[in-house]
Amino acid sequence: MASVVSDRYARQEQLPEVGASGQARLAEAAVLVVGAGGLGCAVLAYLAAAGVGRLVIVDPDRVEESNLHRQPLYRMSDLGQAKADAARAALLALNPRIAVEARSERLTPANAGSLTRAADVIVDAADSFAATYVLSDACYETNKPLVSASVIGLSGYAGAFCGGGPSYRAVFPELPPSAGSCAESGVLGTAVGMLGTLEAQLVLSLLLGLEPSVLGRLVSIDVRTLRFGGFSFAAAAEPAGVPLAFIEPGEVERSDIVIDLRGTAEAPVSPIPSALRIGLGALERAEHRFPLEPRIVLCCRTGVRAWRAARALEARGHRKLALIAFGA
Repeated sequence: MASVVSDRYARQEQLPEVGASGQARLAEAAVLVVGAGGLGCAVLAYLAAAGVGRLVIVDPDRVEESNLHRQPLYRMSDLGQAKADAARAALLALNPRIAVEARSERLTPANAGSLTRAADVIVDAADSFAATYVLSDACYETNKPLVSASVIGLSGYAGAFCGGGPSYRAVFPELPPSAGSCAESGVLGTAVGMLGTLEAQLVLSLLLGLEPSVLGRLVSIDVRTLRFGGFSFAAAAEPAGVPLAFIEPGEVERSDIVIDLRGTAEAPVSPIPSALRIGLGALERAEHRFPLEPRIVLCCRTGVRAWRAARALEARGHRKLALIAFGA
């Protein structure tokens, strides 16, 4: 997409770091944004305003009234609409000179590869540990830069991974013991906006080729104390051994032992009929024993319990393991 001469980008083109050539680079770029919630709204709005030529939005959710305090792309009239579609309409109203593709679907291990290959920079704004690791694995394999952020309550961080730098796994080789969410832990809209805007800045830095590169850098923010931190992870080593990988339910094989860690109150029926229903505590206490040879597939909602169960089984000699995160 060729750069259009107008007053729209005049102020940023005055910057020596941008200029006409940089604006042309933005116009020719494609960015994949996974998640059109609080982080995604800020990222998308600023990338669209800056003239990034093609934006691809991946989000399976619909607009709810509880979203509106931190997701300013949406209006009351958007309630019930698919977020990807509502975001696309808002972005094109802001800048009709760009292309925006809306995909109302979940990011999965099955579609992550094709989505990342088609983009110049990938943005993780999904508020999902499983999505972050799936994206990092895909970006590391395709050598595409990944900008990822997380925010809960009044603090969060953003960083630039892969694309020649260390992967997310190199910095965060383990999931946290529990998964917080905006719905469960609460979040302030301005905190999300700051982290999403920081993600947009990291993307623009990568697209414009600004030096020093933001790859291998993480920035943290605590909005309660107004403290900023961060560190370089450019020298971080990739984890040794075979990583715990997320797969799709359709990738389960007949020989696999499938364990659904959710209770029947949480999920009365498992999507995988052959799944055993065993709680995380029982697995961590070694109340059940399994042969080492078949692959064990561990399932839960977010992936956190599946990860913990996999580590417990690894400690008992299991090496053939896979994870499934069913999502909300």
